[in-house]
Amino acid sequence: MLCSPRVQSDKWFLKMYIDSHTHLFLKEFDTDRDEVIKRAIHAGVLKMFLPNIDDGTIQPMLYLTSLYPENLYPMMGLHPTSVKKNYREQLHIIEEWLNKDKFYAIGETGIDLYWDKSHLAEQQDSFIQHIRFSRDSGLPLIIHSRESFHEIFKILDQELSGDVTGIFHSFTGSLDQAREIINFGFKMGIGGIVTFKNSGLDHVIASIGVSQIVLETDSPYLAPVPFRGKRNEPSYLIFTAQKIADILKMSIEEVEQITTLNAMNIYRSANLNS
Repeated sequence: MLCSPRVQSDKWFLKMYIDSHTHLFLKEFDTDRDEVIKRAIHAGVLKMFLPNIDDGTIQPMLYLTSLYPENLYPMMGLHPTSVKKNYREQLHIIEEWLNKDKFYAIGETGIDLYWDKSHLAEQQDSFIQHIRFSRDSGLPLIIHSRESFHEIFKILDQELSGDVTGIFHSFTGSLDQAREIINFGFKMGIGGIVTFKNSGLDHVIASIGVSQIVLETDSPYLAPVPFRGKRNEPSYLIFTAQKIADILKMSIEEVEQITTLNAMNIYRSANLNS
């Protein structure tokens, strides 16, 4: 459900945070998953979007989202670190699911050159197929871009059409890279890394402003300060929001409102205002 709007200084504010990227179906939450979700809702994180990883996570993700249909929303894609020699079989499975069930985004997809460069060609082809899934379905595209901006931008230049938009998830790039993402019509997902000392994201956010970002946790990974090094969870989103508010000298309520509206515009098929 959506909490009632509140009036503040003659402006309407939506009382809701959106975690645009969380892996709540992973084993790290097996012992207390319901409690984690309840803590998120209690903290005001009422909507959470779950990106798929590979064929082994589809059923756990869909089962979990079926339990919380008003709070959890599934995406469909093949994570770039799961792209191996059999990736075409995985893509076929993903396409079958897209044709028979309801999803709210394509992803996560992209290219990851941090862990393994040996399947770059396969990752590139997989990413191209996901762009086409996005174009055909009208769903937003959720991009993983670890140490791969150059490769991703090159493909977007060749494949992107005006009706495809989405999020560069867990953005940690430079100001120039942020501006290029904005030119492509995408938003940037900002998570706990912004709270890390010397991350450099404070300077980027100070330049681009809150209108170009959405909030995310990428939980169970990348917990913000003061939980750095521990398991992340959606309720910790407020620490990221507060850091952004501090950087931009805004109220946390303004960060909440603008990032929520940004996410609602991207995930428009989820009807988050109903």
